Amino acid sequence: MVSRLTYPLILISLLMAMVGQAMAANDLTVEPDRTRLYQGEVLTLTVTGSTRIDINLGNLFDFDMSSLPKPDIEKVEEDFEILARNQQYSIRTINNDMLGEITWTYQLAPKTTGKLTIPSLRFRDSESDPVTINVIDGTPPELEADVSRDSFIELAADKDEVYVQEQLVLTIRLFFTGNLIRGELSEPEHPHAIIESLGKQNEYTRYRDGVRYRVVERRYALFPQKEGQLSLRPIQFEGQARANDGTLKLLRDTATLFDVPVKGVPADFSGSTWLPARNLELNESGLPENRTVSAGQNLTRTLKLQAEGLPSETLPPLSEELPDGIRGYPEKPERTTTPGSEGLSSQLTQTTALVPVQPGKLILPEIRIPWWDTESDTEQVAAIPARPLTIEAIPGQIEALPADSSVDTDVAAEDGGKDADNATAGNADAGFWPLATLAFLGAWLVTLAAWWLSRRRSEPKPVVRDPGDFREKALFRELCEAAQKGEAKTTDLLVRWMAARYPENTFHSVVDVNRFLQDKELAACIEALQQRLFGTPEQQASIPWNGDRLVATLIRIRGAAGSEPAEEHLPPLYPDQLRTSGS
Repeated sequence: MVSRLTYPLILISLLMAMVGQAMAANDLTVEPDRTRLYQGEVLTLTVTGSTRIDINLGNLFDFDMSSLPKPDIEKVEEDFEILARNQQYSIRTINNDMLGEITWTYQLAPKTTGKLTIPSLRFRDSESDPVTINVIDGTPPELEADVSRDSFIELAADKDEVYVQEQLVLTIRLFFTGNLIRGELSEPEHPHAIIESLGKQNEYTRYRDGVRYRVVERRYALFPQKEGQLSLRPIQFEGQARANDGTLKLLRDTATLFDVPVKGVPADFSGSTWLPARNLELNESGLPENRTVSAGQNLTRTLKLQAEGLPSETLPPLSEELPDGIRGYPEKPERTTTPGSEGLSSQLTQTTALVPVQPGKLILPEIRIPWWDTESDTEQVAAIPARPLTIEAIPGQIEALPADSSVDTDVAAEDGGKDADNATAGNADAGFWPLATLAFLGAWLVTLAAWWLSRRRSEPKPVVRDPGDFREKALFRELCEAAQKGEAKTTDLLVRWMAARYPENTFHSVVDVNRFLQDKELAACIEALQQRLFGTPEQQASIPWNGDRLVATLIRIRGAAGSEPAEEHLPPLYPDQLRTSGS
């Protein structure tokens, strides 16, 4: 036990032996390194205090100097910013009392110019005297000949004016010298503008006025949403750097971008969706080069709308109007946005499965998307011209002939004529009897064919289950599940289910469904769903979704169309959670 205490006791004895001038307990002194400084310079404040320390054998190994109280330095934050703080300890003895001398060092940056006061600080029962600091606005005389700055901000925009919703690229460059210890550069803000960052910041070096600066560059894409003046809030930087000589420097600067006029949509723009872009293209793929397909052959047509200077959310959906004779089953559109040094690039991809259902010739209508070229300041049109398609019958299929088939009569007459000619050539003396025999045989064959046809019509046809019944059931089940959850694929499933339910009709969109059913309740439900999915944030927040109403409407419409034959080996049509809502 004695050996364990030997080393700590020797250490305490050595500390006690290093006794300098005696210091009274509970004294507190505040000493700035200077009382006069220029704006942007950093002040070093030293605060020294002492307190009695009770160290005994019970707490010798657990004693922690950092747990001692500190002066209320937070009082200075009204006029100064505390950049850094440090503390040191030493132990002295006065009249056999153990005293701890604590020294705190603070780096203070003045927030304003003029006469600032470091208020009285308290530590234990001691209180320091207030200190006045004079902060001068300007540059020290010894640095007046040096026009270089420790830090500054440059702002640049790629356009002097823009249209509403047009992209404006803002570049922010921060120049600074020294080794940056910490720094905070604000981002552009505006209540009526959408602001997107264009990737990571770039760092490089530049010379200005013979001074080598380190540069941090950031780019942003701004999309003003209202006409008028776009006035951004000032961009601010505040940081701390260490100079080559080891001194600490406060870096602070502010810059404001010029006001940018925002113009409204031109009156002569003919499109329904305002699209101000640097470039916009519409392409397609998936159709055969010879524009010829067979009935029942599946095609996958892909439309791509690519834009430079717009986010993908602003691109309009690609509506495909299809002619009779071909059916379309569109997938959910895919939207992507890619940031670049020149702004945003976006793409909308729409893939549709096309199924020709009847032979013939048809034309896929032209697709036109008007847009505004911001570089030439003119309206342009991205278009895919009308595409002719030839639908061929399935190989091996015999097409039905019209009821008044004159072809059969002509062929029969031609065959009869040939037989007569042959009979005459073979036997000129046959005379009447060969012709009479042929006429009797023909009449007998016609009578036999008529009897066979009448017998065939009178026989009941066997009931064959159409595979489309199973597909319609599965589609309706999937439609009800999506409608209950309020998913975006509900409208696509509705169109596909209607196409399976009514194969004799053609449905391309929800508009065709509403036009065919004329059901106000269904139209209201679909409109509420679309507002919830694609409306403004205010509309989405104000429309709570209740899928029971839409599911009940769908079940009512399906039931009104006629009863279904008995199903075997199929799961229940409606999930358990949907049966209650539809009952």
